[in-house]
Amino acid sequence: MITRQAIQMAAGRLRGWVRVTPVISVARSTFGHAVDLKLEHLQHTGSFKPRGAFNRMLSHPIPPAGVVAASGGNHGLAVAYAAVNMDVPAEIFVPETASAVKLRRLHGYGVRVTQVGQQYADALAASRARADAVGALMVHAYDDADVQAGQGSIAVELAQHTRTITTVLVAVGGGGLLGGIATWYARTATKVVAVEPANAPTLATALAAGHPVDVEVSGVAADALGARQISALTLRTAADTGVKSVLVDDKSIMQTRQALWDELHLAVEPAGATALAALTSGAYQPAPDEHIAVIICGANTDPIDLVERQ
Repeated sequence: MITRQAIQMAAGRLRGWVRVTPVISVARSTFGHAVDLKLEHLQHTGSFKPRGAFNRMLSHPIPPAGVVAASGGNHGLAVAYAAVNMDVPAEIFVPETASAVKLRRLHGYGVRVTQVGQQYADALAASRARADAVGALMVHAYDDADVQAGQGSIAVELAQHTRTITTVLVAVGGGGLLGGIATWYARTATKVVAVEPANAPTLATALAAGHPVDVEVSGVAADALGARQISALTLRTAADTGVKSVLVDDKSIMQTRQALWDELHLAVEPAGATALAALTSGAYQPAPDEHIAVIICGANTDPIDLVERQ
């Protein structure tokens, strides 16, 4: 299990390597409830992922073979960015279904990119075999204590930049972001709510079963929230801290993505709109006095469909 101390240490370790992203306050008239948005889509590479990647890579000696990672796209971009800035070799495995936007950016970093299989799980299996074969440091996208501690540094910034938060809405795929955020707020007055696409309910399924379970993955956010199974580390944290899962459908995600553009001119990918979709769709019903923060987690999308609607 990770600890608040590990997260605090990660926040210090990451200073100078990642951005302190802004928090904006949005009035009730915009989304039906006043909310603070933590704009992690403005992080390096367009998502929160560099926090975990850098923390993992700065916490361990890098072998001559460098680092290996598997990703639906955003984690791969983060590891590639960290590798370039730390001047170490990197190989990124992605499924053949990875978005063209993310693939172009990956190749732009000059790292080795290998496409394999149709889902993240296929790329993960191939990356593990490669890391074992060449002796590289594996940088897992979410089921790793160093990675989760790095993602938890977002909560350290939230504590510094907003009033007292009573609820944090967090999008969930494999659960690395949730693991870090839930750990930071464990045994505090702040409640953490996991928000999952209905077509990829890894946490909800695992909480019901009592252990990680493979789920079928599909839908508009699958390239970023498409892990087939929740992190075992995150599941333990969620169970220990009372995190509940809320499911949102693809229509709600896309409507919220559009609303973020129409109302605030924030261009985000579907995963980046997922947590807020719990609020805008009514899947999560806040009390009138709740002070809600939402992590807007990713921006790696083609925005043409946002600005060229009929």
